[in-house]
Amino acid sequence: MAYGCRLKRKKGSHYVLICPGAKRVVVIPEYDEIGVDIIKTNMKTVGISREEYFNLLDLNE
Repeated sequence: MAYGCRLKRKKGSHYVLICPGAKRVVVIPEYDEIGVDIIKTNMKTVGISREEYFNLLDLNE
């Protein structure tokens, strides 16, 4: 997976990722739209900048 994260498990409609250097797992919901607060929290947990986040989005198009 991107940014060195790897899938630990999928529980219901949520993906649980382990990311290097993160103090806790990152949970990504499988919704049509994900709230900005969830994205910001996950970015902070992983230690990724806004620029790096948008670069990852460009890679996945």
